[in-house]
Amino acid sequence: MRRGVGRCVMAAVAALLAASAVTGCGGEEPTREVAVELPSEAPVEAPADGPADPPSDEPPAVAAMGAKPSAKPSPSASSKPTTSRAGAPRPTVKPLTETKAPPAPKPPVAGCKPSYKGTAATRSQVKQALTDAAAKTYWPVSAPDIKVPLNLVKATAWQESGWQSNIYACDSGVGLMQVQPPTAEFVNNRFEQSYDLDAYRDNAVLGANYLAWLTKKIGDSHFGSDYRLDASLCTSQLTSCLLNAVIAAYNVGPGSVAPDCQPGKSPPCGPPPPLRIPNEQYVYNVRALMTECVCLTY
Repeated sequence: MRRGVGRCVMAAVAALLAASAVTGCGGEEPTREVAVELPSEAPVEAPADGPADPPSDEPPAVAAMGAKPSAKPSPSASSKPTTSRAGAPRPTVKPLTETKAPPAPKPPVAGCKPSYKGTAATRSQVKQALTDAAAKTYWPVSAPDIKVPLNLVKATAWQESGWQSNIYACDSGVGLMQVQPPTAEFVNNRFEQSYDLDAYRDNAVLGANYLAWLTKKIGDSHFGSDYRLDASLCTSQLTSCLLNAVIAAYNVGPGSVAPDCQPGKSPPCGPPPPLRIPNEQYVYNVRALMTECVCLTY
């Protein structure tokens, strides 16, 4: 190509690059985010003939569904998860990105037994619903790299309900992921959605979406915006990794695990207090179920 033409082309390219840079920095990121569903590589599995069978032993969360899951490990879970490479929390003083949160879970209801409504989804239907929920991108703008691991979604659903889609707990937890109505309302408002808590597919998405929200909130406040839910980052110290913190917060609420401020203070309030895990056995159960749950073979 002649030199004169080359100079003209280079000048035009430079002008276009400058224009695109100005355009890309002009707007602000939307306050709310809408989940993006990724295409599924595999066809939807045909439903089984019958409803999902409850586990051979009563799941920890169903043993006393009015309360949080039992302190007893799941029948298929080991006492503690295997850990390897270290990963320590990294408190930051950056402005809080998520200043609102759903209310704390309701306390246990002594002597109350769960109820069942409608027809339970089959095991294959539940599997597909959880798989689809884990495949979504819940922070497409500000944190598209946040991915909720499928084995975490499956393990949480097993711990919470034993994959029973039509179970209603005395603490108001509903369905597969035992999402409480205030939490469902919070997630729908925050992400501008209208998921139906009573529909098992939407229930799976609400639970996975809440896990993704907890990942962003705690990842920003205590892990320097490192959103990896990676078991290899965990040590024997439960507060060492984001994965443990997210699991704990799903059960007891983010305020009990990763408070924004010291007691008596309101945001902005400087470095956040250290993480705390008040529900160790729940975390051990879910971590073990992520690798050993019989549900992973369905």
